[in-house]
Amino acid sequence: MGIVNVTPDSFSDGGRFLDPDVAIAHARSLRAQGADLLDVGGESTRPGAERVAPRVEQQRVLPVVQALASEGLVVSIDTMNASTARAAVAAGARLVNDVSGGLADPDMLDAVAESDADIALGHWRGPSAEMYAHAEYGDVVGEVRAELEERVAAAEAAGIPRSRIVVDPGIGFGKRGVQNWQTLRGLPRLADLGCRVLVGTSRKRFLAETIGVDADLARRDLATAVTSVLAARAGAWAVRVHDVPTTRDALAVARAWEA
Repeated sequence: MGIVNVTPDSFSDGGRFLDPDVAIAHARSLRAQGADLLDVGGESTRPGAERVAPRVEQQRVLPVVQALASEGLVVSIDTMNASTARAAVAAGARLVNDVSGGLADPDMLDAVAESDADIALGHWRGPSAEMYAHAEYGDVVGEVRAELEERVAAAEAAGIPRSRIVVDPGIGFGKRGVQNWQTLRGLPRLADLGCRVLVGTSRKRFLAETIGVDADLARRDLATAVTSVLAARAGAWAVRVHDVPTTRDALAVARAWEA
């Protein structure tokens, strides 16, 4: 899954792709580099980020989603707003990637249920403005699994079959340093939920803390590729990355090693 941030303030590439034409060109490049799915988002979820009005979010993302879908590319919409999800699916998005797991907007699950789109439910304990306020766990893997199971049950109750549900452990969301590593180590337990698993570690703070807080993007991308390979081995269905070639290369090497 290639990341297309149509935002002015994302933590890694904020502002670079805010212009729709530039975002579309970037998405095409990611596809050419090997991304199977293009994840378009118009609201930053970096730590401390403030919410964006759905109207503004839609102005940013809908031209990009529509253009990419019209070219036959597989697009997901990264949003916590039901109205944006509806509009993006109408524009051609095939997956709604909600990092809040449907908790930020009570209409989200119904909105997806009314469509034929899939939904990715992220593990979430509150908005980005208070990202780490609830980062307290006794058994982080057990609690993440239980809370995701609740979101899957809610999605099914809304009418979304499990075959259309993806779960995301929310790496970096309401989790500090070692809690992220513990969650990644527990990925096989999350795969036992019977849903596809999406993992996003790309360029996140816990990687920089591990390899050195002054780590540049190239070093973070290499660390991302390593975690992506390990996630794939643990049963992940997809990995969400900024830098597609490095992760594709790492996955190719891992496949050759295993073969």
